[in-house]
Amino acid sequence: MPNIIEQGLILMVLGMGVVFSFLILLVFVINISTKIINRFFPEKPEEPQQKAADNTAQIAAAIAAVHHKTR
Repeated sequence: MPNIIEQGLILMVLGMGVVFSFLILLVFVINISTKIINRFFPEKPEEPQQKAADNTAQIAAAIAAVHHKTR
């Protein structure tokens, strides 16, 4: 009977080690692919004036919706 428990514990530790190793490898691959993608396809910064104009339009729409609902 102790032999079965011993084999079960060994199998459990081996399985957890394989899963842990795979997750560590996955983190490294994701980090490397993120760096590669950002290097070849950088995000273009938004223009501040257009961002402010979009924000103003959203604020105006929200005020109009609240005003319409409170009538």
